[in-house]
Amino acid sequence: MAVEIELLKSIPYFSGLSPTELEAIKQHIFEKSADKNELILLEEEPAEAVYFVVSGAVKTFKTSAEGKEQILCIIRPGESFNDVPIFDGGPNPASAIAMSPITLYGISKTDMETILRERPSIAINIIKVLAERVRHFVSLVEDLSFRHVIGRVAKLLLEYATDHTGPDKEASPKPRLTQQEMAAIVGTAREVVGRSLKALEEEGAIKIDRHRIVITDKKALEEMVEASS
Repeated sequence: MAVEIELLKSIPYFSGLSPTELEAIKQHIFEKSADKNELILLEEEPAEAVYFVVSGAVKTFKTSAEGKEQILCIIRPGESFNDVPIFDGGPNPASAIAMSPITLYGISKTDMETILRERPSIAINIIKVLAERVRHFVSLVEDLSFRHVIGRVAKLLLEYATDHTGPDKEASPKPRLTQQEMAAIVGTAREVVGRSLKALEEEGAIKIDRHRIVITDKKALEEMVEASS
């Protein structure tokens, strides 16, 4: 499958570039596919490339010495991961695994340096992407440090119930999370997530129907998020 210019346009790194510039960047891109649950990156291994999700979803995560998993981000189409080590020369900061069958575009460290030398204006786009990532991690630290678990679960449900996309951008589907994955995002045990979901259902904020979670009172969830901070 050839790299598609239309897909490159949807990647924030390349926002605002002309068709000619995209054609030039296309020469530096390789494609990679992976099956569901296939490991893409392992933390602390040497970084080889930055990746962009074309289809499917990828989760980046850290694993403790005891085997506990903390999900850092769920990367969806158009978004990138493993950016930092390509620019600072360090190892992969986190592991990454496919949550579904996926297609990725990749750019090696050497090729990214070439692209930046030839088109330094792209650096502005990259700074914006990395700044947004910093805001995400600041929010994650705030949630894990200051918000009660039930508030974290309520916030996660609200985030996954809404696609924050622009008026001219189609929403890409969000992966359905297991309770174990929800626990790994909000920093707790699966059993605690289960109890939190039951409590939210008893409050009338959600309804659990055949392993699907349906939000029945969005305002109640929003109030729980505010009250837990």
